Amino acid sequence: MAMNINSVATHPLQSLGWGEFRKKTGVKVIRGDRFQLTIHKIPHTTWTIGYLPKSPLPTKEMIKELEKIGKVEKCIFIQIEPNVQKKEVSNFEFRISNLKPSFHPLFTRYTFILDLTKSEEELLKNMHPKTRYNIKVAQKHGVKVIEDNSNEAFEEYLKLTRETTKRQGFYAHTEQYHRLQWETLKVQSSYDMLTAYLLTARYRNKTLVCWILFIFKDTLYYPYGASSSQYRETMASNLMMWEAIKFGKKLGLKKFDMWGALGPNPDPKDPWYGFHRFKQGYGGELIELVGSYDLVINPFLYEIYKILDKLRWFLLRIR
Repeated sequence: MAMNINSVATHPLQSLGWGEFRKKTGVKVIRGDRFQLTIHKIPHTTWTIGYLPKSPLPTKEMIKELEKIGKVEKCIFIQIEPNVQKKEVSNFEFRISNLKPSFHPLFTRYTFILDLTKSEEELLKNMHPKTRYNIKVAQKHGVKVIEDNSNEAFEEYLKLTRETTKRQGFYAHTEQYHRLQWETLKVQSSYDMLTAYLLTARYRNKTLVCWILFIFKDTLYYPYGASSSQYRETMASNLMMWEAIKFGKKLGLKKFDMWGALGPNPDPKDPWYGFHRFKQGYGGELIELVGSYDLVINPFLYEIYKILDKLRWFLLRIR
């Protein structure tokens, strides 16, 4: 019997709560001694893909265990994205020969992490001047940010998510996915459990911004956000981030992981550039992780899958 995965998990996606949520979506969850793996069916086939996000650094023993599971579950490959900083290891990709750099990483290699043990004055001082200015603009407009875990606030979040994805043209999870996640994770009694909170920013009785925040152990996470195209001049999102930081501090958390960023020299043409710059303005440290790797179980089908995946994304882009 595997130990309680929360005792070794270092990220929400390896937590017991996340695994329970994924089970509700119809995904198979397999727990080892030090990891939690999800198995995803490839439509119209008997084959699957394994996904191991934010895991410990794989050892040779762990790789053997994953290969064994992969064969039983008919995985073409298992994608592994360790929650380990690059500076903590050397030549990771060469230590285990049958791992290949992922052709389609799901998580970014970088993220911003903010030290919540600093004082509010220090945090404000470390921000970009434009970010500090935008926070003051929102405050002068009278934007109010509150924690609101009600069903009504969650419906507002879904509504704004629909609006945001349409406006920005990116792909989002289904409403059912978000509903099941919220039902499973909202406000637990213990921070050792993965817990979801909802923050809303309102102006003139209208919700302009909704964020879902995760708390796991000593860290605050910002996985989901949605905003209205109305009243953009109020800079409500800037105040939302500042209030989220203060929310984490009030709860005695030590870190704020902003859930992904571009690299140290981002391309201004990248679709995520604006989001990266927004997060960067708050003065967090840009962290580089070891990256994303594929443990190939079926080499022949892996090559075919890579071609089909590229074709699928090409067709989605030209729609």
